[in-house]
Amino acid sequence: MQIKCILGVYNLLVLWYNIHINAKQRNLQMAHEVEMINGVAQMAYAGDLPWHGLGTEVSNDLTPQQMMSKAGLDWTVNKVDAFVEVNGERIPTGQSALLRSSDNKVLTNVGENWNPVQNETAFEFFSEYVMAGDMEMHTAGSLRGGQNVWALAKIKESFDVFGEDTVEAFMLFSNPHQYGKSVDVRFTPVRVVCANTLEWSLGAQAERSIRIGHRAVFDGDAVKDTLGIASEKFAKYKEMATFLGSRKASADDLISFYNGVFPNTSRKEEKATVKTYDDLSRNAKLCYDALETQPGAMFAEGSWWQALNSVTYITDHVQGRNAENRLHSQWFGYNQTRKVKAAEKAVEMANAV
Repeated sequence: MQIKCILGVYNLLVLWYNIHINAKQRNLQMAHEVEMINGVAQMAYAGDLPWHGLGTEVSNDLTPQQMMSKAGLDWTVNKVDAFVEVNGERIPTGQSALLRSSDNKVLTNVGENWNPVQNETAFEFFSEYVMAGDMEMHTAGSLRGGQNVWALAKIKESFDVFGEDTVEAFMLFSNPHQYGKSVDVRFTPVRVVCANTLEWSLGAQAERSIRIGHRAVFDGDAVKDTLGIASEKFAKYKEMATFLGSRKASADDLISFYNGVFPNTSRKEEKATVKTYDDLSRNAKLCYDALETQPGAMFAEGSWWQALNSVTYITDHVQGRNAENRLHSQWFGYNQTRKVKAAEKAVEMANAV
């Protein structure tokens, strides 16, 4: 069934402006969000130039340690006691400060039992996979002034959803040097045609990601045992994607789906009264409008796979104050939870067809 979008002139203009006119502005903003030290962006990439246009281009055969060095991340964090000065006297605060070895910058204040994970430990996590030929280092960088160091490795697995709609597999390691944030290791599928970072339903979340708080000692081998074999996890995502691509979504279903992901909180009526496009929230309308205009819209047309990817496209490429916030949000924040919710909702509604 081909699903027709009812587009208001205003929302068409908003969508077009966000995608085309604002693209250059967003890229310029990102140039100030990637951490810069002595005029050098703390990021390295293999392959195509990233969306922000910064970083050091490297070959795709680097070891994790070489990638860390090329990205300017070969520094350590040192935990030191924090003091305040009162009348010239240094008084302990009971907390510690994390200092970056390269410039003694204070990254965060932490408690006594907070155990930092060094960047070298984070990158070493990939060594076994890279040496075995199962992965290759793809991108690494530092955001928020060094508070979030991350590395992305490409898993040598991919599949096509109904022809040429290719999905590739990656593994993301986020190593935050920030109080209240946990180490996060996860499998991350990426849809090639639009660079959407895809999410799984909530039921599958525990199977493809793990978080370790800084009160525990990081054990890379234990994390690998918990995550299991990458190809097995990716096969499960393929099952979900193929299933969604085989199920058709009606116009009424789409209204319910988009409202479930982005409820119209400005309406005092119950959700059940949201029955038409005009009743949807602004974000839900953006997703509906992108249904047939998103990159790759022709693949599995009219299916729940198409509907899910319209949400992912808007969250990854349109929403957000700037590119850094958008990147954080799509991986770790509000939009990441929106995408999980969208995947869960899509699977639920596709099962009811």
